[in-house]
Amino acid sequence: MKVYLVLLIGILSVSLSSILIKLTYDVPAIIISTYRLIISSTILLSWTKYKKIPLKTLNARDFFIAVLSGFFLSIHFISWIASIKYTSIASSVTLVSTSPVFVIIFSLLFFKEKPGIRTIIATTMAILGSAIIAYSDKDLMGSTTYPNPLFGDLLALIGAIAVSIYFMSGSHLRKYLTTFQYITLVYSFSALFTLIFAFFSSKPFFGYRPVSYMLMILMAIIPQLLGHTSFNWALKHIKADAVAIATLGEPIGASILAYLIFHQSVTLLQFVGMTIVLLSIAMAIKESTIIN
Repeated sequence: MKVYLVLLIGILSVSLSSILIKLTYDVPAIIISTYRLIISSTILLSWTKYKKIPLKTLNARDFFIAVLSGFFLSIHFISWIASIKYTSIASSVTLVSTSPVFVIIFSLLFFKEKPGIRTIIATTMAILGSAIIAYSDKDLMGSTTYPNPLFGDLLALIGAIAVSIYFMSGSHLRKYLTTFQYITLVYSFSALFTLIFAFFSSKPFFGYRPVSYMLMILMAIIPQLLGHTSFNWALKHIKADAVAIATLGEPIGASILAYLIFHQSVTLLQFVGMTIVLLSIAMAIKESTIIN
């Protein structure tokens, strides 16, 4: 029961993420990602030093996996945050939530797991639902509200692929690390990668609205430290695809908030596509079970 309560807290926390990103309209996506990860990792490292919490030494293989996990978390945030700049919150959050499907696909490709009929049907449905969302978003092209919806949809899918690898890597590392050790290590690597990408992007780090800096601090504390940490804690208790499915609550919460705050309504075709995607992911992980 405790694991489901933690996942609920995680869902409510991450649902605020897209809203805070949309409100930070004057800051480029890569700079938002950089501040979000640097602030969160700085808080974790400071707490580690204050409490004198030991960071477990990893062997070369696990260290590489931690670096890989941080890299893909960086890619996830950069691409997904950018997607919200181009398309609707409903489409972006729904498409980035297809990560469980990619977890299954990568498991089939790299671990040679034989796909069942439910997996095949679910994957097909996810592709169909994503295509319907993209088709519905093409009518938004040229909109002042959504500069390039199809490009935004593509970025959201890239974010889904990246976070699926992050989830799978985390599932392995959480066997050896505590939640705090894991997030401190991986968030720090992710912050480093994002800082490097931001440096080469030539985007300015300063000169934005004061409220935008406050919003980025909130992103680091609520969706990042509270939300994502809840998911990382759950990785030690349930399977990676089950954790990924928990994020299905985010599109619903984010879409409701987007309607209330930004008056972003969902078209009928968008709703059909979103429904198919969410049903496909629910079907794909239906057989996930508690492992601890």
